[in-house]
Amino acid sequence: MAVQPPHIRDLCNLGYATDCPHLPATRDWDAVRFSVASSSTEQITLSYVCELGHAPLEYGTLSYDLRGEAWQHAPKDPRVNRLATSYLHAYRARHQPSVPESDLANS
Repeated sequence: MAVQPPHIRDLCNLGYATDCPHLPATRDWDAVRFSVASSSTEQITLSYVCELGHAPLEYGTLSYDLRGEAWQHAPKDPRVNRLATSYLHAYRARHQPSVPESDLANS
């Protein structure tokens, strides 16, 4: 099914997409949100919150070792791991432009 731009704009793109017909009726979370808690030349620490019904269900911090190019303690849930890694890549692309794209792809 081809999704039209108005469909994405009106139902799926912003906030809680409860009217989106593609949203599973049963899901663990409605949203997973990230923010940078701290950043240094050695590590970046992210805070995350997994929400359902506008309330936090799970939350924590994740630290990424910049020298070893790896999570110090990888998120247990592979979905959080994938989303955290994507968030980290976007953050590093904006704030550490000297990091080669190949290094970001390998982390």
